[in-house]
Amino acid sequence: QVQLVESGGGLVQPGGSLRLSCAASGSILGINTMGWYRQAPGKQRELVAGVSESGTTDYADSVKGRFTISRDNAKNTVYLQMNSLKPEDTAVYYCNLRGLVSSWEYDYWGQGTQVSVSS
Repeated sequence: QVQLVESGGGLVQPGGSLRLSCAASGSILGINTMGWYRQAPGKQRELVAGVSESGTTDYADSVKGRFTISRDNAKNTVYLQMNSLKPEDTAVYYCNLRGLVSSWEYDYWGQGTQVSVSS
């Protein structure tokens, strides 16, 4: 059983920064991607950023140039550095781990961490 635990959320002013962390525990096998999704009230969950084991990254257009995703495979941890935060970034941010071992697909989610950008 894999467990994901997010941390680093909080309240910041527009233009401020936060760094989210997500630590995965348990056995992580096969080819996998770790990423961050967010969901604001009244909106659908959306992909913020993802990173493969090899370091290939993908970002939502709305965060390109402001957010940076990275992972430490040795620590089984993924990070999201968020700079130049905007009120539109306010949401619950969820860590995600998905992958494939042979024909076994897996998809794990963290509990979420609140990011609030005032005004």
